[in-house]
Amino acid sequence: MSDPIKKITAYKVNVPIKDGTYTMSGGRSLDAFDTTIICVETRDGLQGWGEITPLGANYLPSYPEGARTGIKELAPALIGCDPTEIDCINHVMDDSLKGHPYVKTALDIACWDLFGKTAGLPVVKLLGGRFGTRIKAYRSITHDTPEVMVGWIRKFSSQGYRHFQLKIGADAETDIIRIQNAVDEVGGKATIVADANGGWTLSEAARVMRAIEHLDVYIEQPCRTYEECLSLRRRFKTPFVLDESIDSMQALQRAIADGAMDCINIKLSKFGGLTRSRAIRDLCVQNGVRTCIEDTACTDITAAAVAQLAHSTPQNILLCTTFATVKTAFATAIGGPEIVDGHYLGNVAGAGLGVQPILDVLGEPIFTIH
Repeated sequence: MSDPIKKITAYKVNVPIKDGTYTMSGGRSLDAFDTTIICVETRDGLQGWGEITPLGANYLPSYPEGARTGIKELAPALIGCDPTEIDCINHVMDDSLKGHPYVKTALDIACWDLFGKTAGLPVVKLLGGRFGTRIKAYRSITHDTPEVMVGWIRKFSSQGYRHFQLKIGADAETDIIRIQNAVDEVGGKATIVADANGGWTLSEAARVMRAIEHLDVYIEQPCRTYEECLSLRRRFKTPFVLDESIDSMQALQRAIADGAMDCINIKLSKFGGLTRSRAIRDLCVQNGVRTCIEDTACTDITAAAVAQLAHSTPQNILLCTTFATVKTAFATAIGGPEIVDGHYLGNVAGAGLGVQPILDVLGEPIFTIH
């Protein structure tokens, strides 16, 4: 048995978005990430770090203060547990708090960090090993006028990006223009994913998809419910990405059986951390479903966890990845992943997640559980 958990400490950090407001369908917007960073410490003083950053309170069933309240509820049950027994840790969390996977994310990630440090290995090796050294990164294009969105694509193209996610899901007529303009701008030299974040009604989605069916583009989560998205999938030939409606292993199994998508977005906090996200990824690998590996929002600690999972994914399955750290005004840790020329170059090194939090940035703890 490895040294057991002695205490769990939590920090609250507000990290501004450096490019201004981040906007999605339905007028949902953020100008900063409210992140909770935790330290899980063993009796011999070894520290593992994790993080949870919900994208506000109206994107998924999660919100920042709920994460902190849930972690405070869960933490006492983990004191005395072996942090390297990851599946056992997850069973303890599930027995102590039903549901709320986002609450468990930071704790799960911190235990993987400790597992790697105890073994003297990067987490990517514990997840199965590293595939390749270069991963395509995407940039999200915030919801705005068609002209402004094309301007962002042009800017990020000059930085080497060749994969763009358009935030759409407003009025159908303008969204058709947004998609057409984006496709025209990249001229077949980049991938365009039009992400409605569930913002269209079924009739609006059908109108857009009929209009853009001839274009080389992916459609992501056009409507709110799985059933609405599946009906569109069966009517149109446009490649499909599902995100918000795939929130569990059971949902993924159903979607695979229905042939509901070509790709899913794996967000670590949607499933509860690296452990469950790895299981989701593995089922995708077995069934030839491509994945985009990311999280709802994050700073450098979760970005490191995303990088480890992305690198342990076969390259023919991994469509792309992204790190919200490209949007943040400052770093919360040293050693987080960096993107060069539109790609993450695979500097997965060091034991555990390979990052060291900047304690001056974290400030004083908001609570400690012994």
